[in-house]
Amino acid sequence: MKEALENWQEERYCKDKIRAIDAKYEAQKIAFAPFSFQAILVLRKLGILESLLDAGDEGLTLQQLMDKHHLGSYQLKVLLEMALSMDVVKWKKDSSPKAFVLGKIGFFLETDKLTIANMDFAQDVCYQGMFKLMESIQNGKPEGLKVFGDWKTIYEGLSQLPQDVQHSWFQFDHFYSDGAFPQALKFVFSNSHKRLMDIGGNTAKWALACANFNDEVNVTIVDLPGQAKMATEKIKAAGFSDRINVYEANMLSPTSSLPGDHDAVWMSQFLDCFSLSEITAILEKVFKAVDENAEIFVMEPLWDKQNYPAASYSLHATSLYFTAMANGNSKMYGYRELCDAIEAGGFQLADEIHQLGPNDYSILKFKKRPVNV
Repeated sequence: MKEALENWQEERYCKDKIRAIDAKYEAQKIAFAPFSFQAILVLRKLGILESLLDAGDEGLTLQQLMDKHHLGSYQLKVLLEMALSMDVVKWKKDSSPKAFVLGKIGFFLETDKLTIANMDFAQDVCYQGMFKLMESIQNGKPEGLKVFGDWKTIYEGLSQLPQDVQHSWFQFDHFYSDGAFPQALKFVFSNSHKRLMDIGGNTAKWALACANFNDEVNVTIVDLPGQAKMATEKIKAAGFSDRINVYEANMLSPTSSLPGDHDAVWMSQFLDCFSLSEITAILEKVFKAVDENAEIFVMEPLWDKQNYPAASYSLHATSLYFTAMANGNSKMYGYRELCDAIEAGGFQLADEIHQLGPNDYSILKFKKRPVNV
């Protein structure tokens, strides 16, 4: 598997074998990307892709789509012609009048949960703010976040975002990690941990999964006040207030510290919210809070440990969300750069597993580095 992974990455990132005419076509796709994105989004939101999916190989004519969706020929033509150029829809061969059928790309845009989560996240959370990407790059701040509020990071205002924006943010955030939970739980609890600290616990999904998986574990969630409040409500509703508690802390504050007496620390999709120097500083706080026997688990989708180019592409795009919207200084990390930042905080890599779940997550397990090493 490692050899196959390295082979596709070498083909993708080292070789430039595309024909010039095809390269020019791909360049036009980038030049008009905002146009095509919005056109396909509208086709999905109006239910037109769904109608074509239901029609199957028979397809639907322009008139049938006009009647079904109460739209004029002009409105449908501008959308469908863009979709034709993007291979989202196709013409049915030898049909008269011409019928539109859903292409393979259109099938994934309409039915694939990963694609839908990405697209809604791009539209609802990122689209307007991404206009400020250049300013964000130049200033090292998430300048696009100003479309929603005056916060230093999106996490400070997450609980105050509009409901549709929150929905798309959490749908995106949870979709990626949740599929890895079954394997992750087995890996973490291969040792009988009794007290686990979940840093960046968000809405308590992982903490609740742990409480359901292991009847003896107690979990402490560490997060910002807004997220802590949401987590507390979820914990109470699930009936686990006796085994899951919440500790409010801003890990970027120089005066913050972590509660002690935990034999395991869990950080899932948390460290990618910080710069490399900030990651090291956070791990230094973890170092002070745990003893030499504690196990530190970091779960991330590492972009250079993905099985398919589409996954790495999605992670590289997500890095730009961090730049323009989230905090201005973090990204989706590669394996080595993340390990180096964590080990600089006083830890050493003890174990690792990759390609967990449908979205190729990695779990890196660390232990305190002996003082004499």
